Amino acid sequence: MVYTSSLPDVEIPSGISITDYTLRMADELADKPAIIDGPSGRTQTFGELKQGIELIAGGLAARGFGPGDTLALMAPNIPEYASFFHGAALAGGTVTTINPTYTAGEVTHQLNDSGATILVTISMFLDVAREAIVGTNVTEIATIDPVEGVTSMFDFLTSPPLTEQVPVDTTTVPVVLPYSSGTTGRSKGVVLSHDNLTANIEQCRHVLTYGPDDVALAILPFFHIYGMQVLMNGLLANGVTIVTMPRFDLEEALTIVQEHQVTWFFAVPPIVLALAKHPLVDQYDTDSLKVIFSGAAPLSGELGEEAQERLGCAVIQGYGMTELSPVSHATIPGQSKAGSSGVTVSNTECRIVDPEGNDLPVNGDGELWIRGPQVMQGYLNNIEATEATIDADGWLHTGDVAHFDEDGHIYIVDRIKELIKYKGFQVPPAELEGLLLTHPAVADAAVIGIADDEAGEIPKAFITLKPGAEATAEEIQGFIKDQVASYKQIRLLEFIPEIPKSASGKILRRELRDR
Repeated sequence: MVYTSSLPDVEIPSGISITDYTLRMADELADKPAIIDGPSGRTQTFGELKQGIELIAGGLAARGFGPGDTLALMAPNIPEYASFFHGAALAGGTVTTINPTYTAGEVTHQLNDSGATILVTISMFLDVAREAIVGTNVTEIATIDPVEGVTSMFDFLTSPPLTEQVPVDTTTVPVVLPYSSGTTGRSKGVVLSHDNLTANIEQCRHVLTYGPDDVALAILPFFHIYGMQVLMNGLLANGVTIVTMPRFDLEEALTIVQEHQVTWFFAVPPIVLALAKHPLVDQYDTDSLKVIFSGAAPLSGELGEEAQERLGCAVIQGYGMTELSPVSHATIPGQSKAGSSGVTVSNTECRIVDPEGNDLPVNGDGELWIRGPQVMQGYLNNIEATEATIDADGWLHTGDVAHFDEDGHIYIVDRIKELIKYKGFQVPPAELEGLLLTHPAVADAAVIGIADDEAGEIPKAFITLKPGAEATAEEIQGFIKDQVASYKQIRLLEFIPEIPKSASGKILRRELRDR
């Protein structure tokens, strides 16, 4: 059974670059703030953003950068991020976005794999950058903020601006190479074209609806596909003012919400958890908030409802992955269902299949397959991984277990490879984690499978308690025992100071297993 979107189809852009698409309202909104640096208040209007992009593109072109070349961008969320991202794209090149908290070795791997020749960063990460480029094709490091003896952003602004997109094949040529999280192996470059990116923003037209006065908080990193597309490109393309934060700090985020009258707060479940439970929230005016949108990891229905009740705004979520540019499902505000990741976005097909590839009926749990214009071109220089992910009919095999209900709402159950097999029964860690978070003493939780001679695997929980809270392992295990089937019982429990997570909010289960 093929599930299609209940939303109207949209006209998919073709032949337009992601930069031209993102700046489609820039002239009309030339004097409106486009990106505000949250900590400092430094503001860049849509007109200034467009001008900066064209100048940087001109500076890159003057250096010989163009089609076939790759620029690596390793920086936090600051206004200049968009300028370099789109400057490289306008010049016809490719951008690979790098997590600025990476070690030098991790950066080196991405530089070599992507073939980058220029690395743009900030002074804070200059030492790592210098170490990382050794043995790569990078011939120049540039910092956004000036450093003596190093190329800076201002050196790119002295050449004539490039005011038109350098011609490229928008269908196949990679405009960006984000790298998968690497939580299950060496990270891989995801090849996304201009058409992939523009299509997906347009596909979200009926689920991410913005007004002329909306202001969005951009905490989620622009180097990650969620921050890059849903926030940076998607918001700018719709004329929304973005307030950036270089890293998440709850008090600073709440201050920005209050001062800038933020209406859209994009988050991951750990941030929603803080908004739902932290006492600091009560000290700030959050009445401007209309929507909290959670993504990157499953948000339990209980936690979503708790945050919604406390803040008095819609708390919704979506589903996607880097390989999908990234959105395939999202909740329509006012039509949410607890625990659901929403409905299929426009122009997208889905299947739910069993291990043999047979389609499953409504409410049947199986692997989610997706087909649509947002599906990646493939993994860079990795035909084997590409063919294992996208089949001959164009279906992308997500590796996620899900089901649709009668109304076409999707529920993500868990990752296939993260399912715990207890005596032949499948135990979804996300389900247990959602229940654990409802315990009054629990601040955060993660569940993994531990090898066991008798059962195959047994569920083990890692728990972080709230400050000042007390609870025993037996008490928490008893709390879960009353809510799930016997095979889902937590057999082991360990208290730890913090649950390890990636920058996008995903639990790093590999680190927990390595313990």
